[in-house]
Amino acid sequence: MNEMARKKRDPKTVALAQAIVDAYNPKTVQDMDDALKDIFGPMFEAILKGEMDNHLGYDSNDKGPKKDSNRRNGYGSKTLKTSKGEVEIDVPRDRDGTFEPIVVPKRKKDVSEIENKVLAMYARGMSQRDISSTIEDIYGFKVSHEMISDITDSILDELNDWRNRPLKKCYAFVFVDCLYVTLRHDYEVKECAIYVILGYDLQGRKEILGIWLSESESKNYWMQIFDEIKARGVEDIFFISMDGVSGLEAGAKSIFPNVIVQRCIVHLIRNSIKYVPTKDYKKFTQSLKKVYSAANLKAAQVAFDSFCKEWEQYPGAVDVWKKNFAHVEQLYDYGSAVRKVMYTTNAIEAINSSFRKVTKKGAFPNENALFKLLYLRTKELEEKWAIGHLSNWAMVLNQLMVNEKFAKRIEKYISL
Repeated sequence: MNEMARKKRDPKTVALAQAIVDAYNPKTVQDMDDALKDIFGPMFEAILKGEMDNHLGYDSNDKGPKKDSNRRNGYGSKTLKTSKGEVEIDVPRDRDGTFEPIVVPKRKKDVSEIENKVLAMYARGMSQRDISSTIEDIYGFKVSHEMISDITDSILDELNDWRNRPLKKCYAFVFVDCLYVTLRHDYEVKECAIYVILGYDLQGRKEILGIWLSESESKNYWMQIFDEIKARGVEDIFFISMDGVSGLEAGAKSIFPNVIVQRCIVHLIRNSIKYVPTKDYKKFTQSLKKVYSAANLKAAQVAFDSFCKEWEQYPGAVDVWKKNFAHVEQLYDYGSAVRKVMYTTNAIEAINSSFRKVTKKGAFPNENALFKLLYLRTKELEEKWAIGHLSNWAMVLNQLMVNEKFAKRIEKYISL
Protein backbone atom coordinates (compact mmCIF):
# COMPACT_ATOMS: atom_id res chain seq x y z
CA MET A 1 0.00 0.00 0.00
CA ASN A 2 1.32 3.42 -0.93
CA GLU A 3 2.12 5.66 1.98
CA MET A 4 -0.27 8.58 2.21
CA ALA A 5 1.36 11.83 0.97
CA ARG A 6 2.19 14.31 3.68
CA LYS A 7 -0.19 17.27 3.74
CA LYS A 8 1.39 20.47 2.46
CA ARG A 9 1.12 23.34 4.92
CA ASP A 10 0.79 27.02 4.13
CA PRO A 11 4.31 28.48 4.78
CA LYS A 12 2.75 31.45 6.59
CA THR A 13 0.93 29.11 8.95
CA VAL A 14 4.10 27.12 9.62
CA ALA A 15 6.08 30.30 10.34
CA LEU A 16 3.36 31.60 12.64
CA ALA A 17 3.22 28.33 14.60
CA GLN A 18 7.00 28.31 15.01
CA ALA A 19 7.01 31.92 16.23
CA ILE A 20 4.53 31.05 18.98
CA VAL A 21 6.45 27.92 20.00
CA ASP A 22 9.74 29.87 20.13
CA ALA A 23 8.20 32.63 22.24
CA TYR A 24 6.23 30.55 24.79
CA ASN A 25 7.74 27.06 24.73
CA PRO A 26 4.36 25.40 25.44
CA LYS A 27 4.43 21.90 26.94
CA THR A 28 0.71 21.10 26.86
CA VAL A 29 -2.39 21.98 24.86
CA GLN A 30 -3.47 24.24 27.73
CA ASP A 31 -0.10 26.03 27.57
CA MET A 32 -0.71 26.69 23.86
CA ASP A 33 -4.21 28.05 24.52
CA ASP A 34 -2.84 30.33 27.24
CA ALA A 35 -0.08 31.58 24.93
CA LEU A 36 -2.55 32.46 22.18
CA LYS A 37 -4.90 34.19 24.59
CA ASP A 38 -2.06 36.15 26.21
CA ILE A 39 -1.14 37.82 22.91
CA PHE A 40 -4.60 39.13 22.00
CA GLY A 41 -5.20 41.82 24.63
CA PRO A 42 -1.95 43.86 24.29
CA MET A 43 -2.08 43.53 20.50
CA PHE A 44 -5.64 44.86 20.21
CA GLU A 45 -4.85 47.72 22.61
CA ALA A 46 -1.73 48.75 20.66
CA ILE A 47 -3.68 48.82 17.39
CA LEU A 48 -6.57 50.80 18.95
CA LYS A 49 -4.10 53.36 20.33
CA GLY A 50 -2.62 53.76 16.84
CA GLU A 51 -6.10 54.19 15.36
CA MET A 52 -6.90 56.91 17.92
CA ASP A 53 -3.63 58.73 17.12
CA ASN A 54 -4.55 58.64 13.44
CA HIS A 55 -8.11 59.82 14.16
CA LEU A 56 -6.94 62.84 16.19
CA GLY A 57 -3.98 63.62 13.96
CA TYR A 58 -1.39 63.55 16.76
CA ASP A 59 0.05 61.13 19.30
CA SER A 60 -0.22 61.40 23.07
CA ASN A 61 3.25 63.00 23.42
CA ASP A 62 2.67 65.71 20.81
CA LYS A 63 2.73 69.12 22.57
CA GLY A 64 2.20 71.20 19.42
CA PRO A 65 -1.00 72.81 18.10
CA LYS A 66 -3.89 70.47 17.33
CA LYS A 67 -6.09 70.52 14.23
CA ASP A 68 -9.31 70.90 16.27
CA SER A 69 -10.67 70.82 19.84
CA ASN A 70 -11.20 67.07 19.98
CA ARG A 71 -9.02 65.33 22.58
CA ARG A 72 -8.51 61.96 24.25
CA ASN A 73 -11.01 61.17 26.97
CA GLY A 74 -9.63 58.21 28.88
CA TYR A 75 -10.54 54.59 28.28
CA GLY A 76 -13.53 52.33 28.43
CA SER A 77 -13.29 48.64 29.24
CA LYS A 78 -14.49 45.98 26.86
CA THR A 79 -14.65 42.21 27.06
CA LEU A 80 -13.89 40.47 23.79
CA LYS A 81 -15.08 36.98 23.05
CA THR A 82 -12.37 34.85 21.46
CA SER A 83 -12.14 31.15 20.72
CA LYS A 84 -9.71 30.90 23.66
CA GLY A 85 -12.03 32.60 26.13
CA GLU A 86 -12.82 36.16 27.15
CA VAL A 87 -10.14 38.87 26.98
CA GLU A 88 -10.39 42.24 28.75
CA ILE A 89 -9.09 45.28 26.83
CA ASP A 90 -9.07 49.05 27.34
CA VAL A 91 -10.56 51.00 24.43
CA PRO A 92 -9.52 54.68 24.01
CA ARG A 93 -12.27 57.34 23.85
CA ASP A 94 -12.38 60.89 22.49
CA ARG A 95 -14.37 63.90 23.78
CA ASP A 96 -16.49 64.28 20.65
CA GLY A 97 -17.37 60.61 20.51
CA THR A 98 -16.40 60.50 16.82
CA PHE A 99 -13.73 57.79 17.13
CA GLU A 100 -14.85 54.71 15.20
CA PRO A 101 -12.39 51.83 15.69
CA ILE A 102 -11.78 49.63 12.66
CA VAL A 103 -10.13 46.54 14.11
CA VAL A 104 -12.64 46.25 16.98
CA PRO A 105 -15.72 48.24 15.91
CA LYS A 106 -18.10 49.72 18.49
CA ARG A 107 -20.60 47.25 19.88
CA LYS A 108 -18.64 44.35 18.41
CA LYS A 109 -17.43 41.89 21.02
CA ASP A 110 -16.82 38.68 19.09
CA VAL A 111 -13.43 38.92 17.34
CA SER A 112 -12.66 35.22 17.12
CA GLU A 113 -12.74 35.21 13.32
CA ILE A 114 -9.69 37.53 13.02
CA GLU A 115 -7.46 35.97 15.69
CA ASN A 116 -5.16 34.24 13.22
CA LYS A 117 -4.72 37.50 11.34
CA VAL A 118 -3.80 39.33 14.54
CA LEU A 119 -1.30 36.62 15.42
CA ALA A 120 0.16 36.89 11.92
CA MET A 121 0.77 40.62 12.42
CA TYR A 122 2.46 39.89 15.73
CA ALA A 123 4.66 37.12 14.33
CA ARG A 124 5.67 39.21 11.29
CA GLY A 125 7.06 41.95 13.50
CA MET A 126 4.40 44.58 12.69
CA SER A 127 6.12 45.99 9.62
CA GLN A 128 3.96 48.55 7.78
CA ARG A 129 3.72 46.45 4.63
CA ASP A 130 2.71 43.28 6.48
CA ILE A 131 0.11 44.96 8.68
CA SER A 132 -1.36 46.77 5.70
CA SER A 133 -1.67 43.56 3.67
CA THR A 134 -3.19 41.69 6.62
CA ILE A 135 -5.79 44.37 7.36
CA GLU A 136 -6.65 44.46 3.67
CA ASP A 137 -7.05 40.67 3.80
CA ILE A 138 -9.37 40.97 6.83
CA TYR A 139 -11.53 43.90 5.77
CA GLY A 140 -11.12 44.04 2.02
CA PHE A 141 -9.81 47.64 1.90
CA LYS A 142 -6.45 49.36 2.23
CA VAL A 143 -5.38 51.65 5.06
CA SER A 144 -2.97 54.55 4.69
CA HIS A 145 0.75 54.34 5.47
CA GLU A 146 0.18 57.13 8.00
CA MET A 147 -2.29 55.02 9.93
CA ILE A 148 -0.03 51.96 9.84
CA SER A 149 2.83 54.15 11.04
CA ASP A 150 0.67 55.38 13.94
CA ILE A 151 -0.17 51.80 14.88
CA THR A 152 3.41 50.51 14.81
CA ASP A 153 4.79 53.67 16.45
CA SER A 154 2.55 53.03 19.44
CA ILE A 155 5.28 50.80 20.90
CA LEU A 156 8.04 53.42 20.58
CA ASP A 157 7.55 54.78 24.12
CA GLU A 158 7.72 51.26 25.49
CA LEU A 159 10.84 50.61 23.39
CA ASN A 160 12.58 53.76 24.65
CA ASP A 161 11.73 52.88 28.25
CA TRP A 162 13.23 49.43 27.73
CA ARG A 163 16.43 50.80 26.19
CA ASN A 164 16.96 53.16 29.13
CA ARG A 165 15.74 50.94 31.97
CA PRO A 166 17.90 50.41 35.09
CA LEU A 167 19.89 47.17 35.00
CA LYS A 168 20.83 44.75 37.77
CA LYS A 169 23.88 45.57 39.88
CA CYS A 170 25.75 42.36 39.03
CA TYR A 171 25.91 39.90 36.15
CA ALA A 172 27.91 36.72 36.50
CA PHE A 173 28.34 36.26 32.74
CA VAL A 174 28.03 38.73 29.89
CA PHE A 175 28.27 37.85 26.19
CA VAL A 176 28.88 40.47 23.51
CA ASP A 177 28.52 40.19 19.74
CA CYS A 178 27.50 42.09 16.60
CA LEU A 179 25.38 41.39 13.57
CA TYR A 180 24.97 43.51 10.45
CA VAL A 181 21.77 44.87 8.90
CA THR A 182 20.99 47.09 5.93
CA LEU A 183 19.62 50.60 6.45
CA ARG A 184 18.54 53.25 3.96
CA HIS A 185 19.79 56.79 4.55
CA ASP A 186 18.45 59.30 2.03
CA TYR A 187 19.30 57.57 -1.25
CA GLU A 188 22.14 55.52 0.18
CA VAL A 189 21.93 51.92 1.36
CA LYS A 190 24.58 50.82 3.84
CA GLU A 191 25.46 48.03 6.22
CA CYS A 192 25.37 48.93 9.92
CA ALA A 193 26.44 47.04 13.03
CA ILE A 194 23.92 46.03 15.68
CA TYR A 195 25.62 45.58 19.06
CA VAL A 196 23.94 43.10 21.40
CA ILE A 197 24.74 42.23 25.03
CA LEU A 198 23.34 39.17 26.80
CA GLY A 199 23.71 38.81 30.57
CA TYR A 200 23.21 36.00 33.09
CA ASP A 201 22.36 37.36 36.54
CA LEU A 202 23.20 35.67 39.84
CA GLN A 203 19.93 33.72 39.70
CA GLY A 204 20.95 32.22 36.35
CA ARG A 205 18.34 34.15 34.39
CA LYS A 206 19.00 35.47 30.90
CA GLU A 207 18.48 39.11 29.99
CA ILE A 208 19.28 41.14 26.89
CA LEU A 209 20.89 44.25 28.42
CA GLY A 210 20.47 46.31 25.30
CA ILE A 211 20.69 46.75 21.54
CA TRP A 212 22.75 49.52 19.95
CA LEU A 213 23.42 50.70 16.39
CA SER A 214 26.63 52.04 14.82
CA GLU A 215 28.18 52.18 11.36
CA SER A 216 30.72 49.46 12.22
CA GLU A 217 32.05 47.38 15.10
CA SER A 218 34.86 49.06 17.04
CA LYS A 219 36.58 49.02 20.42
CA ASN A 220 35.66 52.66 21.04
CA TYR A 221 31.94 52.08 20.59
CA TRP A 222 32.03 49.00 22.81
CA MET A 223 33.61 51.20 25.50
CA GLN A 224 30.77 53.71 25.14
CA ILE A 225 28.30 50.84 25.59
CA PHE A 226 30.09 49.57 28.70
CA ASP A 227 30.02 53.12 30.06
CA GLU A 228 26.27 53.27 29.41
CA ILE A 229 25.43 49.99 31.14
CA LYS A 230 27.51 51.12 34.13
CA ALA A 231 25.51 54.36 34.23
CA ARG A 232 22.32 52.27 34.13
CA GLY A 233 23.31 50.50 37.35
CA VAL A 234 25.74 47.67 36.54
CA GLU A 235 28.46 47.65 39.20
CA ASP A 236 30.14 44.29 38.65
CA ILE A 237 30.60 41.70 35.90
CA PHE A 238 32.46 38.45 36.56
CA PHE A 239 33.10 37.24 32.99
CA ILE A 240 32.77 38.74 29.50
CA SER A 241 32.90 36.30 26.58
CA MET A 242 33.71 37.85 23.21
CA ASP A 243 34.86 37.00 19.70
CA GLY A 244 38.12 38.95 19.77
CA VAL A 245 37.63 42.55 18.61
CA SER A 246 41.02 44.26 18.87
CA GLY A 247 41.31 46.30 22.08
CA LEU A 248 37.96 45.12 23.49
CA GLU A 249 39.54 43.32 26.45
CA ALA A 250 41.46 46.41 27.59
CA GLY A 251 38.40 48.57 27.01
CA ALA A 252 36.15 46.32 29.10
CA LYS A 253 38.66 46.23 31.97
CA SER A 254 38.96 50.02 31.96
CA ILE A 255 35.24 50.20 32.86
CA PHE A 256 34.95 47.02 34.97
CA PRO A 257 38.46 46.44 36.42
CA ASN A 258 37.72 43.02 37.99
CA VAL A 259 36.16 41.43 34.92
CA ILE A 260 37.65 38.26 33.38
CA VAL A 261 37.61 38.52 29.58
CA GLN A 262 37.36 35.20 27.77
CA ARG A 263 37.99 34.66 24.06
CA CYS A 264 35.36 32.45 22.46
CA ILE A 265 36.94 29.05 21.76
CA VAL A 266 34.55 28.42 18.86
CA HIS A 267 35.71 31.64 17.17
CA LEU A 268 39.34 30.62 17.65
CA ILE A 269 38.57 27.29 15.96
CA ARG A 270 36.97 29.13 13.03
CA ASN A 271 39.93 31.48 12.77
CA SER A 272 42.46 28.64 12.80
CA ILE A 273 40.84 26.29 10.27
CA LYS A 274 41.19 29.02 7.64
CA TYR A 275 44.76 27.76 7.39
CA VAL A 276 43.85 24.06 7.21
CA PRO A 277 42.90 22.15 4.04
CA THR A 278 39.37 20.81 4.02
CA LYS A 279 40.57 17.20 4.04
CA ASP A 280 42.17 17.74 7.47
CA TYR A 281 39.32 19.69 9.15
CA LYS A 282 37.91 16.75 11.08
CA LYS A 283 41.21 15.45 12.41
CA PHE A 284 42.44 18.97 13.22
CA THR A 285 39.35 19.85 15.27
CA GLN A 286 39.48 16.50 17.08
CA SER A 287 43.05 17.30 18.16
CA LEU A 288 41.93 20.73 19.36
CA LYS A 289 39.06 19.30 21.38
CA LYS A 290 41.56 17.30 23.44
CA VAL A 291 43.11 20.63 24.45
CA TYR A 292 40.10 22.73 25.51
CA SER A 293 38.08 19.81 26.92
CA ALA A 294 40.91 18.28 28.98
CA ALA A 295 40.12 17.33 32.58
CA ASN A 296 42.66 19.76 34.08
CA LEU A 297 45.27 22.36 33.18
CA LYS A 298 48.21 19.92 33.11
CA ALA A 299 46.36 17.62 30.71
CA ALA A 300 45.46 20.63 28.53
CA GLN A 301 49.10 21.76 28.36
CA VAL A 302 50.28 18.26 27.42
CA ALA A 303 47.54 18.00 24.75
CA PHE A 304 48.53 21.44 23.41
CA ASP A 305 52.19 20.44 23.05
CA SER A 306 51.12 17.36 21.09
CA PHE A 307 48.76 19.47 18.98
CA CYS A 308 51.53 21.94 18.05
CA LYS A 309 53.86 19.14 16.95
CA GLU A 310 51.14 17.25 15.06
CA TRP A 311 50.07 20.30 13.04
CA GLU A 312 53.34 22.19 12.60
CA GLN A 313 52.90 21.90 8.82
CA TYR A 314 50.13 24.52 9.20
CA PRO A 315 51.92 27.31 11.13
CA GLY A 316 49.13 29.83 10.54
CA ALA A 317 46.62 27.59 12.30
CA VAL A 318 48.97 26.76 15.18
CA ASP A 319 49.92 30.43 15.69
CA VAL A 320 46.27 31.36 16.30
CA TRP A 321 46.31 29.06 19.32
CA LYS A 322 49.78 30.00 20.53
CA LYS A 323 48.79 33.68 20.63
CA ASN A 324 45.58 32.90 22.52
CA PHE A 325 46.54 29.91 24.66
CA ALA A 326 46.30 32.06 27.79
CA HIS A 327 42.55 32.13 27.20
CA VAL A 328 42.52 28.32 27.22
CA GLU A 329 44.68 28.14 30.36
CA GLN A 330 42.48 30.55 32.32
CA LEU A 331 39.48 28.30 31.76
CA TYR A 332 41.06 25.84 34.20
CA ASP A 333 41.04 28.39 37.02
CA TYR A 334 37.34 27.48 37.37
CA GLY A 335 35.18 24.38 37.72
CA SER A 336 33.85 22.46 34.75
CA ALA A 337 30.32 23.90 35.07
CA VAL A 338 31.71 27.47 34.94
CA ARG A 339 33.99 26.58 32.02
CA LYS A 340 31.03 25.24 30.08
CA VAL A 341 29.25 28.61 30.34
CA MET A 342 32.19 30.94 29.69
CA TYR A 343 34.16 29.22 26.91
CA THR A 344 31.90 30.18 23.99
CA THR A 345 29.61 32.97 22.79
CA ASN A 346 27.12 30.46 21.33
CA ALA A 347 24.39 31.80 23.65
CA ILE A 348 24.42 35.25 22.09
CA GLU A 349 25.04 33.93 18.59
CA ALA A 350 21.74 32.04 18.93
CA ILE A 351 20.04 35.36 19.73
CA ASN A 352 21.62 37.07 16.75
CA SER A 353 20.55 34.16 14.55
CA SER A 354 17.00 34.77 15.76
CA PHE A 355 17.36 38.47 14.93
CA ARG A 356 18.66 37.66 11.44
CA LYS A 357 15.53 35.65 10.70
CA VAL A 358 13.38 38.76 11.09
CA THR A 359 15.81 41.29 9.55
CA LYS A 360 16.75 39.45 6.37
CA LYS A 361 13.78 40.76 4.36
CA GLY A 362 15.73 43.76 3.03
CA ALA A 363 16.82 47.29 3.85
CA PHE A 364 15.07 49.12 6.68
CA PRO A 365 13.79 52.64 5.92
CA ASN A 366 15.02 54.08 9.24
CA GLU A 367 16.41 53.19 12.67
CA ASN A 368 12.98 53.18 14.33
CA ALA A 369 11.68 50.52 11.97
CA LEU A 370 14.69 48.34 12.80
CA PHE A 371 14.55 48.82 16.56
CA LYS A 372 10.79 48.17 16.72
CA LEU A 373 11.25 44.80 15.06
CA LEU A 374 14.26 43.81 17.19
CA TYR A 375 12.46 44.88 20.35
CA LEU A 376 9.40 42.77 19.54
CA ARG A 377 11.67 39.79 18.90
CA THR A 378 13.49 40.46 22.18
CA LYS A 379 10.18 40.43 24.06
CA GLU A 380 9.34 37.05 22.54
CA LEU A 381 12.72 35.63 23.62
CA GLU A 382 12.56 37.02 27.15
CA GLU A 383 9.01 35.73 27.67
CA LYS A 384 10.34 32.28 26.82
CA TRP A 385 13.27 32.65 29.24
CA ALA A 386 11.01 33.86 32.06
CA ILE A 387 9.84 30.32 32.82
CA GLY A 388 13.13 29.25 34.42
CA HIS A 389 16.86 29.73 34.86
CA LEU A 390 19.94 28.32 33.17
CA SER A 391 20.27 24.55 33.49
CA ASN A 392 22.81 23.37 36.09
CA TRP A 393 22.96 26.90 37.55
CA ALA A 394 23.20 25.69 41.14
CA MET A 395 26.46 23.91 40.29
CA VAL A 396 27.78 27.00 38.48
CA LEU A 397 27.03 29.19 41.51
CA ASN A 398 28.62 26.72 43.92
CA GLN A 399 31.80 26.56 41.86
CA LEU A 400 31.98 30.36 41.81
CA MET A 401 31.38 30.55 45.57
CA VAL A 402 34.42 28.39 46.38
CA ASN A 403 36.65 30.70 44.32
CA GLU A 404 38.03 33.56 46.41
CA LYS A 405 37.72 35.94 43.43
CA PHE A 406 33.94 35.73 43.57
CA ALA A 407 32.72 34.55 46.99
CA LYS A 408 32.44 37.97 48.68
CA ARG A 409 31.09 39.59 45.53
CA ILE A 410 28.34 37.00 45.26
CA GLU A 411 27.41 37.39 48.93
CA LYS A 412 27.26 41.17 48.51
CA TYR A 413 24.83 41.15 45.61
CA ILE A 414 22.71 38.15 46.55
CA SER A 415 22.02 39.75 49.94
CA LEU A 416 20.85 43.03 48.38
